Amino acid sequence: MKTLIASLVADALERAHVAGKLAQAAAFAPVVERPADPAHGDAATNIALMLARAEGKSPAALASVIVQHIVPTEQVERVWVAGPGFINFRMAPGFWHEEMRRALAAGQAYFQPSVGGGRKVQVEFLSANPTGPLTVGHGRNAVVGDTLARLFEATGHNVMREYYFNNGGRQMKLLGASVRARYLQELGHQAELPEDGYQGEYIREIARALVGSHGDALASGSADASVFREAAESAIFAEIKRTCQRLGVRFDRYVNESDLLAGGQVAEVLEGLRERQLVVERDGALWLKGDTVGLGRDVVLVRSGPAFEPTYRTPDIAYHIQKLRAGYDLIVDVLGADHIAQHQEVLAALRGLGWNPAPIKAVIYQFVTLTSKGQKLKMSTRRATYVTLDELLDEVGTDVARFFFLSRKSDTHLDFDLDLAKRQAPENPVFYVQYAHARLASIFREAEKAQLAPLREPGSADFGLLSEEELQILKVALALPEVVAQAVETLEPHRIPFYLVDLAGQFHRYYNKPTNRIVGPDPALSGMRLVVAKLLKEAIRVGLELLGVTAPERM
Repeated sequence: MKTLIASLVADALERAHVAGKLAQAAAFAPVVERPADPAHGDAATNIALMLARAEGKSPAALASVIVQHIVPTEQVERVWVAGPGFINFRMAPGFWHEEMRRALAAGQAYFQPSVGGGRKVQVEFLSANPTGPLTVGHGRNAVVGDTLARLFEATGHNVMREYYFNNGGRQMKLLGASVRARYLQELGHQAELPEDGYQGEYIREIARALVGSHGDALASGSADASVFREAAESAIFAEIKRTCQRLGVRFDRYVNESDLLAGGQVAEVLEGLRERQLVVERDGALWLKGDTVGLGRDVVLVRSGPAFEPTYRTPDIAYHIQKLRAGYDLIVDVLGADHIAQHQEVLAALRGLGWNPAPIKAVIYQFVTLTSKGQKLKMSTRRATYVTLDELLDEVGTDVARFFFLSRKSDTHLDFDLDLAKRQAPENPVFYVQYAHARLASIFREAEKAQLAPLREPGSADFGLLSEEELQILKVALALPEVVAQAVETLEPHRIPFYLVDLAGQFHRYYNKPTNRIVGPDPALSGMRLVVAKLLKEAIRVGLELLGVTAPERM
């Protein structure tokens, strides 16, 4: 629908320009949206408001000119100017008739528009360092990234799901030192945790496992410190993978910092920056010249000290060069809000090295506050005062966790209400949507008993049998392809749960009215209502599957 209307408006703009009614042709495609109020039609565009100043006309006058040059089509019942200059469209019944036919014939494919065209997309997400169990905050990253990947796959993109982690540097050394201290304590030796060391019970478990496999052989001062770090990395990363599996998250490839260091990619970055005179040595460290690359401040690439260790951003630069070399059409980085500055630094360095970072898009998510009984639960990996993602899944399950993580726009703070999440009530959005699907499934079981079925050929359907309320629900169900396409284009997976809650709400309100019996005594009316119910059920099922949430047949 939006494509059709955008085409009609673009054609009208050109016709008006040729007729001398517009000073210039529009330099951009019209934006078409669905009005929140059905009284405003099925679609609307604000193109007149956008062009009014350049044309020297009021938006309302310009909108009238555009409407006068729209070529009539049988698919559009009415076009009119509303408010300050919006152009509203109401589609003809025949348009919805045809959409029903297409949707019933195509099934799931109708709701998953093929907008990808096989384009290569890499989605890098979660990417938590192996220093501790995944927390609730990590869960939001994982679900946002995984759902984006699902949306890309469903719309015909060629997707690579990637996990990048830093397994070198100070944090990993601190992790190894923490395990060593606990290992010595398990053997009865006096040992203190390093300052800011990791204190979780998982550190003791790793230490006990080392005692079990090595005895006291690692207790001497000559023992290789890397043994403790590697044991911790292996154990923690195995746990991360198990948690991801529980959450329904998978990856195609894992990349780590150590491989980039060992493979020479990090050294290549530093050499390239030196050749372009984009770095300066100061205070024993190596700095990227911020003013030269558009940052406004210098940033450290290699720390001072005898080890001359790269900071995290330096391998990140090498990693993103690796992404660009792979030839992806789109590279999506899902990042927490605390990584915005580092991401901008990486992009600036890429530009300085002669790379075009245009394919790289960042999806920034804000952090999660977990609440219970009105109290906020604090989370800190090092101090072990956190709630793990596994603990959350134990409490609410995968379906609820995934839906809640997507229930707000990624760049807004998320209050995860643990009590609401466990409640089997309409105010819980997951229950609300899943119950709508289960209700619809029960309708078809009832219809089967009554030997009723949806009309096989909606081309001969009598739209006059449907009420305005039923037609509006049908329109919302058929809107899912546009919602999916928009979610992919804007990298906003929250659009799907927002849509599902709206659709479920309209269905529940309809179903709860005693007069709206779908399986009733009139076979023709029941057949038409079952057509609407079938498309509604399919839209909810597909939407939930795109979120990685189950669509139950019974509840």
